[in-house]
Amino acid sequence: MKFQAYMNIFNGIKACREAKANGADIALFPEMWSSGYTFPHNKEWLEQNSISLNSKYVKQFSEISLKLNMAIAITLLEKHEPKPRNTVCLFDRHGKLVYCYSKVHICDFGEDDDEGVLDAGENFYVEELDTKEGLIKVGSMICYDREFPESARILMIKGAELILVPNACPMEINRLSQLRGRAYENMLAIATCNYPALYRGCNGHSTLFDGVIYNTETGAPRDMLVSEAGDEEGVFLAELDVDMLRKYRSCEIGGLKNRRPELYRLITEHIEV
Repeated sequence: MKFQAYMNIFNGIKACREAKANGADIALFPEMWSSGYTFPHNKEWLEQNSISLNSKYVKQFSEISLKLNMAIAITLLEKHEPKPRNTVCLFDRHGKLVYCYSKVHICDFGEDDDEGVLDAGENFYVEELDTKEGLIKVGSMICYDREFPESARILMIKGAELILVPNACPMEINRLSQLRGRAYENMLAIATCNYPALYRGCNGHSTLFDGVIYNTETGAPRDMLVSEAGDEEGVFLAELDVDMLRKYRSCEIGGLKNRRPELYRLITEHIEV
């Protein structure tokens, strides 16, 4: 195992222990934690630094999720043919693998430091996650995925109540507004974990939006932003009121009820750019 991955296991487990000590039910990591979101356009480097799903790196986070009785969404540069993938693996509090999701929309901009050397994922997953506070339906997007409204929409249609979003980019006002919009239009919660400031152009500002735009008792508008961290490194906790979200979803007519999918077919057509 490479030294970087070993150190990130150590630091990651330390962070999980701290999160658990503070009452967390789910721990979420930033994008590609195993290598620190780096991928030189060098085949040998990619081969040496990508990690298989049955590696010690992945197994140790499965084991610590069981030991801590806490779900963990760990990220990695996944070994895959013909090219590696940008992946998040979610383990429940029993150490059971719930899903492995690989980034569908890769940052392939024709640049010499982009994700063009990686393979894209082929599907979005929603699964029921067993936490000590009860069951919740969870799916994932990874960073650039959030810039495509179809990502969150398909997860909502598949039943997601919470989307876990590993991230590695500057979360400025416009990208934060994207997350707010995705939560609003899909009536679901979105938790995002980003790298701190000065790390590869990132700036922290990990967030939780709960997706509830008004008080179901009074009808008064409310801020969906539950928590926004600063730009520093750390372990940050946010509490999602799942009962409030479900009550809101049960009485709100948006989302699925008034959709007109027969008019949306153009969205699924491939357009050359």
